[in-house]
Amino acid sequence: MISYQLRQRDYLLQISRAMTARLDLPSLLRLILTSAAEIVRAEAGLIALRSGQSQTLAIQASYGIPVATLPRFAPLLTDFPLRAAEYALPDLEFRLNLVARAIRLPLEQAVALPLTFAESPERGENRLLGVIYLFRSGALAFTANDEAILASFADQAAIAVRNAQLYQQVSAEKQQLDAIIEHSADGVMILDPDRRVQVFNAALSRMTGWPAEQALGRPCHQVLALEDASGPDLCSAATSEVAFADGEPLVVEGMLNRPGGSRLAVSVTYSPLYDEEGRLAQIIVNVVDITRFREAEELKSTFVSVVSHELKTPVSLIKGYAATLAREDAHWDAATVRESLQIISEESDRLNALINNLLDASRIQGGAFKLERGDVALARLAEVVVEAFRTQTTKHRFILDFPQEFPTVTGDEERLRQVLNNLLNNAIKYSPAGGEIRVGGWSDAASATVYVADQGIGIPREEQGKLFQRFYRVDSSLRRTTQGAGLGLYLCKSIVEAHGGRIWLRSEPGKGTTVFFSLPVEDERRRTNDER
Repeated sequence: MISYQLRQRDYLLQISRAMTARLDLPSLLRLILTSAAEIVRAEAGLIALRSGQSQTLAIQASYGIPVATLPRFAPLLTDFPLRAAEYALPDLEFRLNLVARAIRLPLEQAVALPLTFAESPERGENRLLGVIYLFRSGALAFTANDEAILASFADQAAIAVRNAQLYQQVSAEKQQLDAIIEHSADGVMILDPDRRVQVFNAALSRMTGWPAEQALGRPCHQVLALEDASGPDLCSAATSEVAFADGEPLVVEGMLNRPGGSRLAVSVTYSPLYDEEGRLAQIIVNVVDITRFREAEELKSTFVSVVSHELKTPVSLIKGYAATLAREDAHWDAATVRESLQIISEESDRLNALINNLLDASRIQGGAFKLERGDVALARLAEVVVEAFRTQTTKHRFILDFPQEFPTVTGDEERLRQVLNNLLNNAIKYSPAGGEIRVGGWSDAASATVYVADQGIGIPREEQGKLFQRFYRVDSSLRRTTQGAGLGLYLCKSIVEAHGGRIWLRSEPGKGTTVFFSLPVEDERRRTNDER
């Protein structure tokens, strides 16, 4: 008997050591249950744990019990006492009989081992983690020695289960934090005190072009090299020391070069993390793409500059000529009055056109741009617009080049007239030496395409992609001598896209520009069937 007890205690010591080395909860529970059953030669057993703050117990592991019968053990789990003073079940034998009859197994002896840990040691309060049940068949009851050994074992098991649960919780929180960092819309990087990269998320990879696996371990100045930085840049190769005033974050803005030659305006925030001894442990780097904000500021500045300039000229002329005609000390002949009034009228029209363009741009931006749709004969519309422009210039020769059967489209005729007006106005404006302006088109089963081609100064390749932006004008000497707010092509693009079409251009400096726009054509056969 003594040797059996010694073997029990030696086995208990070995199992306790093995349990403390395991942090995987399912594996740990199987080890605990198997070991407990072997210590006292139990034939079956189960472990049930509380779920979080729940007051109910759920079976997490079993030994010697068919899995299909586990739900039948509910009587042993229902109303299990949660207070330490009440852990003994006075009706355990009755509940065991219910279970034994339900599963048709001869379970006649049972012992319940609560798994508890000290939640408030200073107040002596314990918290129930779960319970271990061990079962025997026949009349051989569990002895006082068995219960003493199992009680000691349960204390060790509870510590191991609690550690595994805490590890599981920390692992889950780390996975959640990793997922938040990885899927953050902003760039996130974590540096060690030597400013080498420890974490590099997907958004920052997209911004910088550096794959995360290549960025890890590198000095941060290699993967986040800012140009035109304004503020303290910790990731600059020229920065020798890391200094945070009172632990406050450092913020710097600058331009980030990307693969392919594009650039991003970014705001970078460096936040320090300190260990328990106050030493710098890590630096959290948050990178935000502020390109749109920069563009919005530049657009605002451009708007104020362009509009003030474009408004100032017609207003000054109207004011000047009106004031001149109103002078009481002068008597103007009819020709002078007529010429002055004509200039006032022309400048008023120019001012009105600018205001209308600004209003249209505002409607487009606000989503209030509407079309009055109907059938539009584009070839005929182009002919009418060209005839109106023939009277405005003597340097240019206009040529219409539409096929005989050019299709009609469904659209807003006045808006499409506005597109043609803007394109022809640009063609005249940017071909000051004159030349041929050709307006034509072609069609297929799906679309009708119209083009306006000039023989003017052309557009540099690097500026062609920006021409359809608001207030953008080609940087050239001609721009300073021509009128315009840089809204014409922006409005053309918006009108064409509102019709479900697209607009593009081809240009070569010194040889001219051709602007194309394509609109969808309704299938005539389908349209005929619908009308029937």
